[in-house]
Amino acid sequence: MATDPKAQPDAPRRLRNFLQRTQGGARFGYAIDRAALKDAATVVLPVLLVIVAAFWLASRYIRPAPPDSLIMSTGAPGGAYHLYAQRYRDILARDGVTLELRASAGSIENLQRLKDPGTGVEVALIQGGVAAEEDNSDLVSLGSVAYEPLWIFYRGPRELTLLNNLAGKRIAVGIEGSGTRALALQLLQAVGAQGVPSSLVALGGDPAADALIAGRIDAAFVVGSTDAPVVQRLLKADGVRLLSIPNAQAFTRRYPFLSALTLPRGVVDLAAVVPNEDIVLLAPTANIVTRKDLHPALAFLLLNAASEVHARSGLLHRHREFPSARESEFALSDQAERYFGNGPPLLRRYLPFWLANLIERMLVLLVPIVAVMVPAFKILPALLQWRVKSRIFRWYGEIKYLEDELMRDPDPAHASAMLARLDEIEEGVSRTSVPRSYSDYAYNLRTHIEVVRTRILRMARTAQSPPHETA
Repeated sequence: MATDPKAQPDAPRRLRNFLQRTQGGARFGYAIDRAALKDAATVVLPVLLVIVAAFWLASRYIRPAPPDSLIMSTGAPGGAYHLYAQRYRDILARDGVTLELRASAGSIENLQRLKDPGTGVEVALIQGGVAAEEDNSDLVSLGSVAYEPLWIFYRGPRELTLLNNLAGKRIAVGIEGSGTRALALQLLQAVGAQGVPSSLVALGGDPAADALIAGRIDAAFVVGSTDAPVVQRLLKADGVRLLSIPNAQAFTRRYPFLSALTLPRGVVDLAAVVPNEDIVLLAPTANIVTRKDLHPALAFLLLNAASEVHARSGLLHRHREFPSARESEFALSDQAERYFGNGPPLLRRYLPFWLANLIERMLVLLVPIVAVMVPAFKILPALLQWRVKSRIFRWYGEIKYLEDELMRDPDPAHASAMLARLDEIEEGVSRTSVPRSYSDYAYNLRTHIEVVRTRILRMARTAQSPPHETA
């Protein structure tokens, strides 16, 4: 059967026209693929907004850089607290942080300064027990750094065997505002020796030692290390004795901030055998206390300084026994818990302070990079591809529906309607913008349209052809 050449679909011509539409931009020198830009903007912009939101959220958790100065309240000049603070100051200076020292009467005044934000004091050394009845919710501890033995010196012909024996005597209990006075009054009240006929004198340190040696008082409370000058002086003074507290364990049960320590015979002076017998002492601990809002980087810096200053062994403590997380009336800070549990942060062990702090702050920004950006950039190509293909594959659905209808009802009477519908599909495809990189999908779609068109035209021609003649 001969066919009409004019009835043959001009598929090559249609395909050439399609290629000119999809690739013409490149031929005519268009610099921008507007369809690709539109798709990229539609998909990428929401993802960028999510990334920006993630960075903003992460930035809320980045603390500002630590200040380069810090104010610390110490004890009296020449005292143990002041000497400790001077060593802290030298260590912090190596990392570019200035530690300003403010002398005080002692732990009570240090505590008052810490509680008052107007003083500017952010850290202080405070003797255990002085804040037992206080509201300490705004303060935290970086740990205990040293024992502070309580030395009770007395003079007289009779040896005293209990703290109760001080009742009725003239006792130097330390100056106002000192931790020595707070502890002495607490213990004397516990044994009933605080009131009349006892006479309490507000003397401490060297003035108290002078009065005791001169016989103007009968006893003196001194808080200090074994190598403190005033302690050494009274240990070797003629006529002055050191009170041993045989029931020290009972005090430690009543007052958890106290420890019972034994000063071995002859440990102060082996040649002169000072003391001449084992002495049981009570000892609170010195604690580094800070305001709760102290920058964490400075807290770690102070903990490193404390480890450097207090790790050595002494007459009353073992090597590396301090600093430690001993029981205190102050809650242990989060930084101290991590420090005593795991040691210094990894970066601070090997890097300078400023660099370690910078990296730790920047690590917070890595969270959105790892949690958001990496998955986002992995999924972006798939989203872009889905958006482009969805516009093309929508027409595939229309063509598939038309093919199914053609198979169900191949009635030539419907050919015109089917061709009209196919032209609508082809026109829709022509109006669908597709990036040049996806032109092959559009090309295949147009090819499929031509295949369906050929089938419809063949069906129509079959109906119009006359029946074959038989011989």
